[in-house]
Amino acid sequence: MSHSSTTLPRRPTLAALGKQNIVGSLRQWLAIDQNAKCRIMAGSAGGRLLIAAVCGLSLLPHFSDWEAVLLVVAAMAAAALPDWRNRILFVTTWTAVLLATALGGNDTLENIRSVLHREQINTLPPTLLATGCLILGLLGAFWVIHHVRQAPGSVLARRPLLTLLLIETLLCGLASVDIMQGLPRALIWAAIFTLTPYIWFLPYAIVDQRNKEASPPLLQLATLRPFWSPGYLPFGKGAAFLRKHLAKTPEELAVTQLKAVKLLVWANVLFVMNDALYWLAYEQGKLPAVHTALDAFLSGQPYPIIASWLALIVSATRFALQVATWAHLFIGIARLAGYRLPRGSWRPLESRTLMDYFNRFHFYFKELLVDFFFIPTFFKVFKKHPRLRMFFATFMAAGVGNAIWHFLRDIHLVAQQGLAPALTSYTSYLFYCVVLATGVGLSQVRANLGIRPNDSHLGRLYSFVFVWSFVICLHLFSDGSRQHTLAERLLFFTSLFGIK
Repeated sequence: MSHSSTTLPRRPTLAALGKQNIVGSLRQWLAIDQNAKCRIMAGSAGGRLLIAAVCGLSLLPHFSDWEAVLLVVAAMAAAALPDWRNRILFVTTWTAVLLATALGGNDTLENIRSVLHREQINTLPPTLLATGCLILGLLGAFWVIHHVRQAPGSVLARRPLLTLLLIETLLCGLASVDIMQGLPRALIWAAIFTLTPYIWFLPYAIVDQRNKEASPPLLQLATLRPFWSPGYLPFGKGAAFLRKHLAKTPEELAVTQLKAVKLLVWANVLFVMNDALYWLAYEQGKLPAVHTALDAFLSGQPYPIIASWLALIVSATRFALQVATWAHLFIGIARLAGYRLPRGSWRPLESRTLMDYFNRFHFYFKELLVDFFFIPTFFKVFKKHPRLRMFFATFMAAGVGNAIWHFLRDIHLVAQQGLAPALTSYTSYLFYCVVLATGVGLSQVRANLGIRPNDSHLGRLYSFVFVWSFVICLHLFSDGSRQHTLAERLLFFTSLFGIK
């Protein structure tokens, strides 16, 4: 006769209990947004000053003094004065970009200066051209918003991004023809350099005009590259998304600003980790940079395989830390202004699939690709073939949209080198986009089929190794450098596996 036995749970040891208490205490101490006393303090005048001081110190390592002060003061003022919020956002956004232009705080002036030099024009200062283009761009954006509100059936209203990309293409083509020389060519390139980033912001304002409760023009213009998102990527998307995530009550505002403090401090922790990794890898470990290892391989004097692999791993890790740092800084400033925005990068190391990684690693970049490439494709093609429809829409976002965004980010290379050389030097990144899009598309299809990764410890380890092996290997083709051809990178990649 057999007897069933019951296994009693093991009692935790004193060491385990101590560890749990330490971890629990640390989490409780860090969770200032969940602490009632901290929330009350955040709503007081003294608490706001303390929040502003901590956030200002957190921004100083990454921005100039005047920028850090402007960002913190404007964000706190917008949160504290809801009736004036739109005006504050508008004035701060356009003051920041005009000051940065006047003080030479961006690459636009250097690109304009290069064109002026090539066209032998010495009488026009780049600052004047850039400022004039910004003012014309602001007036043009106001006209566009008014136009699509009055004509919702127009091509611009229905296909905003496609229309803007076509205009960009026509301007680049016009500036590249031989008969267009001298001042006209310089003016066109100045407009392209200055206004290209707005291609990714203006469509959100245009789409918002379809809503019955669309944001007023002042807020729409304020969210064209808002002061917390000075690059090419809309952190926080457009006015509609910001309106949806605005803190409505003093309690929500206190929580949001406390989360801003945590995020900005964490951004600096990641920044320090990145610098420490640089010091350990390159200064102490004497590892080569990826491009150095590639040059050595091409010259017939390759580094040991292990050194080349470590160089690639360190480069991919530092890139991930850099993306997370800036995403946290930008979203932290927006939260300080009272917007309860999701984080821009959220625990990418926990990614279980490639699709999960794509969602976690660069959230707002993924959102832009989904909004303007995935959704329009998904609702138009292969409606009778759901798997192909999902894969193709994902490929359009992660592949085509990804490639277009990065190519436009470096649009100055078309002016410097010409279209053909610029495209030739871009083949490596195009290869990266194709492989990434294929992997993410297949991952999306598998998820829709109900195929889920194994939830066991071994399954989680396998998921981690698979996802990050894919990311690290693919990083070789997306490091931002255009010094090496796709063929050279492929040869170097095969050499990492001992294939000559």
